[in-house]
Amino acid sequence: MSPRLDASHTHQATSASPPEHLDPIEQDSEGDVLAGLPDIPPFEEVGAVDARALSKTLFARLESLEEGTYEYSYVRNTLVELNLALVKFAASRFRSRSEPMEDIIQVGTIGLIKAIDRFELSRGVEFPTFAMPTIVGEIKRFFRDTSWSVRVPRRLQELRLDLAKAGDELAQKLDRAPTVAELADRLGLSKEEVVEGMAASNAYTASSLDAQPEEDDSEGALADRIGYEDHGLEGIEYVESLKPLIAELPSRDRQILSLRFVAGMTQSEIGEELGISQMHVSRLLSRTLVRLRKGLTVEE
Repeated sequence: MSPRLDASHTHQATSASPPEHLDPIEQDSEGDVLAGLPDIPPFEEVGAVDARALSKTLFARLESLEEGTYEYSYVRNTLVELNLALVKFAASRFRSRSEPMEDIIQVGTIGLIKAIDRFELSRGVEFPTFAMPTIVGEIKRFFRDTSWSVRVPRRLQELRLDLAKAGDELAQKLDRAPTVAELADRLGLSKEEVVEGMAASNAYTASSLDAQPEEDDSEGALADRIGYEDHGLEGIEYVESLKPLIAELPSRDRQILSLRFVAGMTQSEIGEELGISQMHVSRLLSRTLVRLRKGLTVEE
């Protein structure tokens, strides 16, 4: 251990030049309440062993201070600074995630603060051992609550993690991708539950329709591959709108429409079928179409 951490602290804690973002200790009428603490060197110069030793001393003093005072805040902030290496170590496990590392460290620091507030020296546990599960848990909670593209129940979020872990283990053992039945047997679940969990995994990340494909992919953007404009839909809308209008036509007009547009007969053939002239058929057909067109315009 560094000699300077063994030395008795006989001067004000502010003389140790704490970082600018830590509140300085104010001297009160009763003297220096931090007297007896070891000197606090620059945090970047404190090794892991020295940080643990200094943290124990600071935790002991923190228990004797009143929460909300300048002294309490100073000791608590110093503990945070001394143990930030724990947060960075825990955050490094999530380096492959898409979120910025600064955000992950910030969330992990919240977990560190919670661990500091809950830690008790009397338990006889080293602080890093106590704090690491809280830090990692806070980071995992951040990903669970904010990283899903589509919100799914927590049960399915946890099932996704179990499936991923079981899938990796079985893939190494079988030297191939496991089947749904094998995953279900491994996790003690039904096949339906496994399929539901696998489907929920698709909600974790979303791809943009305009995302460009890989360099060796010649199929174009995703939007070019997953849909097309169906021009027949517009025709279906018109047919459905025309049905009540056609039903209101006289029977002969309906028959002429059927012969012309369903049977595909010419106006001359229709005239012969009905015993009227081709010119009369043309006038009746034109009048009927104008009526239907006006009816559609009114509906729109």
